Amino acid sequence: MTEAPAPKKLDAEGDAAADFLEELLDILDMDGDIDISVEAGRAKVAIVSEGPSQDLRRLVGPEGEVLDALQDLARLAVQSETGEMSRLMLDIADFRAGRKERLAELARDVIAKVKESGESIAMDPMNAFERKVVHDVVLEAGLGSESEGEEPDRYVVVLPAS
Repeated sequence: MTEAPAPKKLDAEGDAAADFLEELLDILDMDGDIDISVEAGRAKVAIVSEGPSQDLRRLVGPEGEVLDALQDLARLAVQSETGEMSRLMLDIADFRAGRKERLAELARDVIAKVKESGESIAMDPMNAFERKVVHDVVLEAGLGSESEGEEPDRYVVVLPAS
């Protein structure tokens, strides 16, 4: 079993990512505050603003593609600074938080259908973050799930109780 990273290591990851993201915001001449926390054994960095921010929404992009790319860049910045791989999560303008809630609701709908029919249901393709959200909701409901397919068309199959 893999050990959870030490809190100091996670704080260092958050700080390194925040430094990178602050420089990026400066270069882009965008306003935003950086919040650093630790959630589920990984560093979490969020770029937030007071009130609605169209600028920050540009950093999310359609379907979160720009956010995913920035998360990868932030992880590389952390790796460059610490010398170790990072599982850092980045959220911008609460996109992931809102997406997480919508996915949980979708997963609960699929769970209800699986329980009613007794048949497995394959969901639409999703990224790793989205699949993790669905797997967690399914597990909490007492059912099983598995990921199938190849990126970028990897998807979750919700399994009936055995």
